[in-house]
Amino acid sequence: MGVRLVVVDDHRLLAEALASALKLRGHRVLAAGAPSAGAADLVIARAPEVCLLGTASPAEPGAFDPVARIKRERPAVAVVVLGPVPNPRGIAAAFAAGASGYVRHDERIEGVERAMAKARAGEVAVAPPLLQGAFAELLHPAAEPDDEGSRLLQMLTPRELEVLVRVAEGEDTRLIAAGMRIAPSTARTHVQRVLMKLGVGSRLEAAALAARTGLLDRAAAEGIPTGPHRGE
Repeated sequence: MGVRLVVVDDHRLLAEALASALKLRGHRVLAAGAPSAGAADLVIARAPEVCLLGTASPAEPGAFDPVARIKRERPAVAVVVLGPVPNPRGIAAAFAAGASGYVRHDERIEGVERAMAKARAGEVAVAPPLLQGAFAELLHPAAEPDDEGSRLLQMLTPRELEVLVRVAEGEDTRLIAAGMRIAPSTARTHVQRVLMKLGVGSRLEAAALAARTGLLDRAAAEGIPTGPHRGE
């Protein structure tokens, strides 16, 4: 007997292609698309037996918030995640949010159908090697250096990093705007956003943080010009 399902994916074309293939195999697709932020609303409204939820970034914070909400408001709906592999953290996050299964994005249609059937029956649908990899990483996580400078680089966009470098070098809003060829109001907005992301209350604190973490050297390594002869 076919499964009543909803198919959502970060990429609409992938969702629609998978939905078409499953329809041809006798399943009833209630909806298919890429509503991202609206995925939970769609599933809750349609109340399928199974939701196939595709994501390209399973390790991103909040990637499985829709799964948690679906399980909270429609606990009878089984969610099977379609995601990249290897990604043990993503697999763990999916099950922690309440998913019933995790299937590789490149899995054959027969494998997707088996996962759907297991999930609808209340069983866990995941290939043993994927689960083993997830548990192995949880039990033996790779050591991550506590490097505040690296965290800052990941936190800021390249433009925000340049703004921070200029702030650290003592440039005011007018000089930042002129040097970056942007409006003063835009420069002021960038500075405020940098201060907010760094959790500091003033330009002086931001400059001190940049100095303490060696951010100017890191910025130079990233290709952001620094120093008094910038742009020469």
